[in-house]
Amino acid sequence: MVAANLALHFLTLAVTRFGVHRDEFLYFGMGQHLRLWRMDFPPLIAILASLSRALFDDSLAAARVFPALQGSVLLVLAALIARELGGGRFAQGLAALCVPANVLFQRTSTLFQPVVLDQIWWTLGLYFLVRLSVEERPRDWIAFGVTMGLGLLTKFSILFFGFAVLLALILTPAHRWLRTPWPWLAGVLAFAIGSPSIAGQIALQFPIVGQMRELQGDQLTHVTWSLYLVTQPLMVGPVPFLIAAAGAAALISSLTWRRFTLVGWTCLFAFLLLFMLHGKPYYIGPIYPTLFAAGSVLLKRFRSPRWGGSLRWGAVAGTAVFGLLMVPIGMPLLSPEATAGYAARIGMSPALRTNQGVLDRLPQDYADMLGWEEQSQALARVVATLTPAEREQAVIFGGNYGEAGGAEFYGSRYHLPPVVSDAGSYWFFGPGKKPGTILVTIGEDSADVAEAYDDVRVATIIRSPWSVREEREVPIVIGRKPKQTLQQLWPMLAEGQ
Repeated sequence: MVAANLALHFLTLAVTRFGVHRDEFLYFGMGQHLRLWRMDFPPLIAILASLSRALFDDSLAAARVFPALQGSVLLVLAALIARELGGGRFAQGLAALCVPANVLFQRTSTLFQPVVLDQIWWTLGLYFLVRLSVEERPRDWIAFGVTMGLGLLTKFSILFFGFAVLLALILTPAHRWLRTPWPWLAGVLAFAIGSPSIAGQIALQFPIVGQMRELQGDQLTHVTWSLYLVTQPLMVGPVPFLIAAAGAAALISSLTWRRFTLVGWTCLFAFLLLFMLHGKPYYIGPIYPTLFAAGSVLLKRFRSPRWGGSLRWGAVAGTAVFGLLMVPIGMPLLSPEATAGYAARIGMSPALRTNQGVLDRLPQDYADMLGWEEQSQALARVVATLTPAEREQAVIFGGNYGEAGGAEFYGSRYHLPPVVSDAGSYWFFGPGKKPGTILVTIGEDSADVAEAYDDVRVATIIRSPWSVREEREVPIVIGRKPKQTLQQLWPMLAEGQ
């Protein structure tokens, strides 16, 4: 199963016409500007970005190899949880199959983002809770604490999982653990390992508050409770969703698996918590490998002589067929034109809805993989029109982190000047000692550039019809004769950071 999963990912890498994703450029930028104790995001993804760039330079492999490996770890964990729950080969195999056989895990194991790592830490944490439920070994609390610490180094969403575990500990027979030092030691260990994430927030005056406010106003406001619920079976597939639902019911029920109620209620509390907070549907994805495992074990134990075998192999067939059907939606295997046509033919309009709730031709993640290298090529052509003296003084200014990150990622390939931006994390990186006497902006309106430079002209317009809407017509503007230095200008760009 692992080999087949990796083979599909590497086949996609070999034939895809899509490039690096907008968000991936940000994480590679964070890796290039790594400051462990002073990052506005948890730093583990930046550390991995540095390692990936060291191994694969500016190739697409830098963005695709690690996620594929991490996605394979998830399906192994699902099989291990099924084994801990008492499942044999069938249950372990079905649990593993359910993980990559849907859009959610296909997509997250394609993209170099913290999401798949977050899924691993949640799943590994649940694995240790399952082990604690099988045999009460305090050392599993230590392993759980280490896992939570790594989660805190990855995404702050691990705190939702931790809160769900605490609620489950209080409200289930597992509350006896709270009278021992082990869960508390696990908590101390988690915060110690995750301390760089917390230190960064303190040092930068809690940028997460502004990030969450922007996320709430721009994206989460479009996530209704009904959308959260309806998207779940579409996201993981109808058959895997039924397997997961059966697994959740079995884990919660004291009549079925009394000793695993801690695990079941943790999953339920996490689901309800993100539901009440209008989280994006995929935020709750990390509970599914565990629920797949529980449902697979339950299905194997279904003893009906007439229907048992048909139900089990029907579940395998239904999971596999849906997974194959979703591959062109979950992984960038086809061309943009073919992907758009395929999505329209199979009626997958929910997959085409953007973060702002607008329908587009491509899934937003796919559209966010297009046009960035072409932007760098256009920047190189514009920079080539500068005199040698101007090139020495030139700085590229990206209007958003995709434009800035793309120029920085491909900078050495196309011999581009240094890159700065006031977008998100790039503002915290600052201008350093970069000259900026000549400013080559991408994605900025000429009127905005004219506020800081006296001599402004539009060099070209980049057109990319399959990109996200805001990247389909992007101007490159050259600013000369600055009214002040970049270093003097930078504090005035702090609004919203």
